Amino acid sequence: MGDDGYGELKLDLLGSWRLRRGAVVLHVATRQQRLIAALAIRGPSLRSYLVGQLWPEYPDARALESLRVTVHLISRQVPDLMVNAGAILSLTDHVEVDLHRIRARIRALGQAGFDDDVASSLHELRDAEVLPGWYEDWVIFEQSRLRQDRLRAFTAISRLSLARGNSEVAGAAAEAALELEPLYEKAVGLLIAAEMRQGNPAAALSAYERYR
Repeated sequence: MGDDGYGELKLDLLGSWRLRRGAVVLHVATRQQRLIAALAIRGPSLRSYLVGQLWPEYPDARALESLRVTVHLISRQVPDLMVNAGAILSLTDHVEVDLHRIRARIRALGQAGFDDDVASSLHELRDAEVLPGWYEDWVIFEQSRLRQDRLRAFTAISRLSLARGNSEVAGAAAEAALELEPLYEKAVGLLIAAEMRQGNPAAALSAYERYR
């Protein structure tokens, strides 16, 4: 997409909702935040889907009017954020979304292992919670989906780190998995193996006892 004079936008959904243009935080109301978040999570969406997702308690006519007003406000406040293609709404291609970056990182772990910057990947994944404090069904579904993807990623990091002889990172990744799912047997086994590799039999026994 060409330069339209507005500049790159960054949308954060991990930790808290935030929209930035460079170092400047752009403030929009909660109703607009919800629509922007829904488009970032789902991608291009039919208006009929969005009204059912965001205003399920409203009659159809009122829900469509709420969507129309919300789209108008977003288009006025952040003109380069959305694409309004009639029945379908989407975010423009030049909006960078942190959730998409995390998902790409997880896919890379599953497809091709990881590079030497694994500690950075581990730290970024450990803090990757989608919109904590939002309790709508469509947000809870995404929170659960990313949680399971992170759990698998931590397990992969731990297993591959053990294979490379990096027991410290292996242990940290296993602990991160257990923070999400304390009774995840694979992660317990990896943590025990990492502690034993580091010469910490007492810590390995403690991990086993907690699991038992």
